[in-house]
Amino acid sequence: MQQVRAVVAKAKGEPVSIETINIPDPGPGEAVVKIQACGVCHTDLHYREGGINDEFPFLLGHEAAGVVEAVGEGATVEPGDFVVLNWRAVCGNCRACDRGEPWYCFSTFNAEQQMTLAEGDAAGTPLSPALGIGAFAEKTLVHSGQCTKVDPAARPAAVGLLGCGVMAGLGAAINTGNVGRGMSVAVIGCGGVGMAAVAGSALAGAGKIIAVDIDDKKLGWAKNMGATHTINSKGIDPVEAIQELTGGNGADVVIDAVGRPETWKQAFYARDLAGTVVLVGVPTPEMKIPEIPLIDVFGRGGSLKSSWYGDCLPSRDFPMLTDLYQQGRLDLDAFVTEEIGLDDVESAFARMHDGDVLRSVVILK
Repeated sequence: MQQVRAVVAKAKGEPVSIETINIPDPGPGEAVVKIQACGVCHTDLHYREGGINDEFPFLLGHEAAGVVEAVGEGATVEPGDFVVLNWRAVCGNCRACDRGEPWYCFSTFNAEQQMTLAEGDAAGTPLSPALGIGAFAEKTLVHSGQCTKVDPAARPAAVGLLGCGVMAGLGAAINTGNVGRGMSVAVIGCGGVGMAAVAGSALAGAGKIIAVDIDDKKLGWAKNMGATHTINSKGIDPVEAIQELTGGNGADVVIDAVGRPETWKQAFYARDLAGTVVLVGVPTPEMKIPEIPLIDVFGRGGSLKSSWYGDCLPSRDFPMLTDLYQQGRLDLDAFVTEEIGLDDVESAFARMHDGDVLRSVVILK
């Protein structure tokens, strides 16, 4: 057992606090990881706001890279390994894995032991780690299956982002949308995930990449990531604008990185006949699919897909994308707007909410 500093959300809507927490020694299959960098993701803010569940207190942070410090019996990594943490530890035995589609694994798992608060009246209270990780901490306990080894020469602040948002966007384009050479792609919403979808489309060789947002600053960032065209949808109909840019047809693939009924409907009608819609933005529980005539669903053909974690397989995708980053073919550094400390997470939430950053990244020494 050891004690470390960590960022904890104790109650719905309340500012986060720095707490001392207990990290158990790793049990069978588990690993303690010394965190080097962890991105501030919108999902962490959702946890703080009670948008995921009400299992407070939460140990926030999940988009992380670090070095394995200790492992339990049967672990799949070793002390000293440089790893990116993932929240899809593939089981290898569920019906998805059995049919050769482990990226859909229906039975992922986390560490069995619990980290707890170490001080005060709440000492001993179990913590709920965000996405089973909890990496706004000097160290964290995870299942070793959540540790993906990558090139140790890579910059932790950059490759750690593969652990969630960047992988979700890249995968939405490459894995779920099957974007290929010469295809036309529209991305609705240019936050971190949408920006990664733009970058993934460029990486796949798309011929026309249309970025849609209501913020000109984000659209400027999208151009730097590979967008060939931008649309500010604040004052114009994005469906009409996308169709105009694609010869009146619509895009081959439209990626909704917002996750609202109105943006999903825009994506539905902004695609070409037999085109693909990919939903990667996360909706809230009360949102409903907008009314669309069933004849339009039938008549337009194609595919309506949801992208889970970019339909990634961490053991396959993280090392490959890290290599592309090391080769200068994938600019992960461009996603890192600022580097901050643990004490700055609450203010980073405000900057993220205001759209001032792509990613604030917590750096731990």
